Amino acid sequence: MTEYWDLYDKDRNKLEKIVKRGDYLNDDEYHLVVNAWIKNSKGEFLITQRSKNKSHPLMWECTGGSVLKGETSKEAALREVKEELGIDISNSRGKFIGSTLRYYKGCPDILDVWLFTCDISSKEIKIQEEEVNDFMWASVDKIKELYDNKKFEANAYFKEIIENKVEKNNIFKKGYY
Repeated sequence: MTEYWDLYDKDRNKLEKIVKRGDYLNDDEYHLVVNAWIKNSKGEFLITQRSKNKSHPLMWECTGGSVLKGETSKEAALREVKEELGIDISNSRGKFIGSTLRYYKGCPDILDVWLFTCDISSKEIKIQEEEVNDFMWASVDKIKELYDNKKFEANAYFKEIIENKVEKNNIFKKGYY
């Protein structure tokens, strides 16, 4: 299935342009990307290991992906979790953590980070094998160990989330969430 993205400027103003995933973006065009952290009542995080066929193979991370044309950031976070882990967390308590601009030649993005709180049994999780190799409920110490051993992909707000210092840090306050 071909994915299409809405494009934005650096201030998150929607541009009158839609692109197909993989198309080259100019330096002043950004697409939206989300990270969805999931934390249970024991203080553990649901993390996934990337498929061996993806970039950064077998790295651990929180679930995430690109926001599709017409989606909000939160809708994309919920969809990515559903697609990659087979679980519906739409009734979970979710908190927007923040946004950051990232620059990748030909594909700059705006990363939105979300934190959801819910208790999901490992038995309920059905991984999408094209995207995910494995998953685990990991303690903060386990995530720090993976990170220290260069086996965890830490994106924006990583430290704030695992150290439970999540305040609403966002720089964008336009209601796109």
